[in-house]
Amino acid sequence: MLRHRFLLVVNSAQGHINPAFQFAKRLASLGAHVTLSTTLNIHRRITNKPTLHTLSFLPFSDGYDEGFTATGVDDYSVYAAELKRLGSEFVTNLIASSAEEGNPFTCVVYTPLLPWAAEVARGFHLPTALLLVQPATVMDIFYYYFHGYGDYINGKTKEPSGLIELPGLPLMLAPRDVPSYLVGSNPSAYSSMVSLFEEQFRVLDEETNPTILVNTFEALEPEALRAVDKFNMISIGPLIPSALLDGKDHCDTSFGADIFLPSNGYVEWLDSKAEKTVVYVSFGSWCVLSKVQMEEIARALLDCGCLFLWVIREKEKEEELSCREELGKRGKIVKWCSQLEVLSHPSLGCFVTHCGWNSTMESLVCGVPVVAFPQWADQKTNAKLVEDVWKIGVRVDHRVNEERLVQRDEIRRCLEAVMGSGEKGEELRRNAIKWKGLAREAVEESGSSEKNLRAFLSVAGA
Repeated sequence: MLRHRFLLVVNSAQGHINPAFQFAKRLASLGAHVTLSTTLNIHRRITNKPTLHTLSFLPFSDGYDEGFTATGVDDYSVYAAELKRLGSEFVTNLIASSAEEGNPFTCVVYTPLLPWAAEVARGFHLPTALLLVQPATVMDIFYYYFHGYGDYINGKTKEPSGLIELPGLPLMLAPRDVPSYLVGSNPSAYSSMVSLFEEQFRVLDEETNPTILVNTFEALEPEALRAVDKFNMISIGPLIPSALLDGKDHCDTSFGADIFLPSNGYVEWLDSKAEKTVVYVSFGSWCVLSKVQMEEIARALLDCGCLFLWVIREKEKEEELSCREELGKRGKIVKWCSQLEVLSHPSLGCFVTHCGWNSTMESLVCGVPVVAFPQWADQKTNAKLVEDVWKIGVRVDHRVNEERLVQRDEIRRCLEAVMGSGEKGEELRRNAIKWKGLAREAVEESGSSEKNLRAFLSVAGA
């Protein structure tokens, strides 16, 4: 079985690292050897890496080994160019040296915005696959934007009540449902990201029927997985630790990829609360809310009277909240925690989330209904799916003020709808449990994702 040797090149963001680590563990469990490469800075920060004899780590320098901090609009373009230059050089040397040593790689898998990894692999005549860490629906939207529908989408987003219809997708998209990179109010701020996505699709277009491994499952996005004929989109998710999904490996309880150290005491605090009484609030590892928006959330939590566990990272300065003392009486604020540990806890009744794709999948797997509070990127589309397609949550940003803030009354209304005993809350909880069951079915021995992953392994790694 060790004839399967994969090189997995991973973007240095938590949203890429978590599913990539889980994918690597799944391949290793099926007998493949995986070499996982990400930037040296992130590699150093991860303290709980999985230890498997068929999984190794080889980090590379991106030129910013002490960390990259953007100070201007063009900074990310400079970083991306240096990442491409150094990363391409590293991957080239690694593939060549492994072949010379008699341990050649048989496939290169990479996460989004690293298309240079595929170009290097192509130079060695190695098969490649993109590991998509977003839903298939988002991939479809980007594909159409760069393949003849850009002007159509841009035009519709300028209409007050414009609705966007794209081939193969069953949902109509309002402007606020489209990934923010494509329709942001400040296009210049997103221009470098749009260029990177365009480059990603240029590289995919050079392949015949490119393989895209998607962290989703068949029942969740049946139409989206087939909307683009040019792509061979394969669902292999949810990429979630086994102990919390299929139960095959009870030791696999975390991704093993945390770049922040968790706080202490939150599990004991959750243990002391009754079933389904706690609201969990977290906006992931990247989003930083304004102080004004945090105040609105704080007041909404206090107004609805819910118990809550709120992740406020150091950058967000919880001590500046005017109602900090009141919050301490109703809930617990932590700087970081194990999200899966929290979502799988019986005291959880609701997840207030930015709708990053990992967070969305984790809420589905744990059967927790959500208050969708999207900020940017694919989160807007994910929130649309959460509310209107899967019907496991309500979205807060139907009403925003002139400053684009969601005010406390709207947040409170959503919290009460999800946590309440009314018809809406009951419907959301039923649907959350339904999707939890379907997610687990997908990764069983006869499930669609398990069969897809084994089929991919037999072809790509042989």
